[in-house]
This record gives sequence, C-alpha cells and structure tokens, in this order.
Amino acid sequence: MGQKINPLGFRLGTTQNHHSFWFAQPKNYSEGLQEDKKIRNCIKNYIQKNRKKSSNRKIESDSSSEVITHIEIQKEIDTIHVIIHIGFPNLLKKKGAIEELEKDIQKEVNSVNQRLNIAIEKVKEPYRQPNILAEYIAFQLKNRVSFRKAMKKAIELTKKADIKGVKIKIAGRLGGKEIARAECIKKGRLPLQTIRAKIDYCCYPIRTIYGVLGVKIWIFVEE
Repeated sequence: MGQKINPLGFRLGTTQNHHSFWFAQPKNYSEGLQEDKKIRNCIKNYIQKNRKKSSNRKIESDSSSEVITHIEIQKEIDTIHVIIHIGFPNLLKKKGAIEELEKDIQKEVNSVNQRLNIAIEKVKEPYRQPNILAEYIAFQLKNRVSFRKAMKKAIELTKKADIKGVKIKIAGRLGGKEIARAECIKKGRLPLQTIRAKIDYCCYPIRTIYGVLGVKIWIFVEE
C-alpha cells in the first residue's frame, strides 16, 4: 500500500540538514527539546503580533512578508545562537526589534547562565521556499480569491526562482462546498523517491470562514 513519509525527514543527513545543533545527556534531552520549541514559538508569536500592527501594505508584499522559512538553534556551554532564516526581514530590522525579541525569549526560557545571540539571515530566493508560497496562498484565500487562481498564481511566482518542479495540494471545504475534497496542481518533475533529489516541503493550515483548509507544497530544488 502507499506509505507516505515526510520528504524532509526522509532526506535527513543527505540533502537535508538538522535545524538544531546541540548535545545533551539522555536525562536532559527532553528539557532541551522543549526549550527549542519555546524559542521557535516565541519568535513566531512575536512576528505575528507585530505584523498585525503594520498590516497596511500591498497584497504582494503583505502576503509573503516576514515569513520564517526555518529557525536554526546552536547551543554552546554559555551561549545560545539563534539564526532566523526569513523571506523579507523588514520587521526585524527595525530599531530595537532584536533587543525586544531577546527579552521575550529570555523570559520564556529562563536562561540565566546562558547568553542569547540572535542573527537574521535573509533568504536569497524567497519564492523558492514552500512556507512563503503557503503564506501567499493563505492570504489570497482569506481575501475570498478562488483557490484555483491562488494556486496558479503561486506556481507563477516560482518562475522567479530556479527550480525544477513544484506541486501544490489543497484539501478541505474548497469554495465553501458542503463536502470536503482535495485539489492538486503540478508543474515540472518531482522525484519523491529519489533521496539525492533536494526537495523542500511544508504543510500549512489555513483558517477560513468555512473551516480549516490544509495546504501541502513540494518544491524540487535540484539533484
């Protein structure tokens, strides 16, 4: 039978790297894992809170601005290095934003003996990242744009990036219909079973007035 697996976990150690780098004894491992989750949630909540304050922008920039692609955490004995990979870092480049974020994280984590170091890294090709495309689709659907039109527009945006294939799947009460269904659109190649093929993937929930829709995006970057 068809057994599905997460494309990122399947390629871990070959084309996909870990997002957390630290060592802990078995008895302290769960604490370190929870600490990582708190740091990531704190950063995402901070960005969402500040995005609502400055939401008067153009559709193109607002739909995909300030989207975090991933957060890297590197822990040393006395320092926690946090590298935020983001599409359009306009919000975090404001004066005092990093200091405010550091205070929020230190309150959440209670890292008294450890120094916190936050770095921002802008993604070179934003529309090559599935998280940014998913956020764009979510923004369009919340503005009552047709889901097919939103999917086609997202695939058009990938033309700006150098990719070999893309697949977008949306499931749920599409168009407000009573019965939930799934719609899929694909362009180019997508070798999911080839481990050496670098494939980016994300699963993103969209809350609409009809209910929750699920978006899955696969991007075949290179081989």
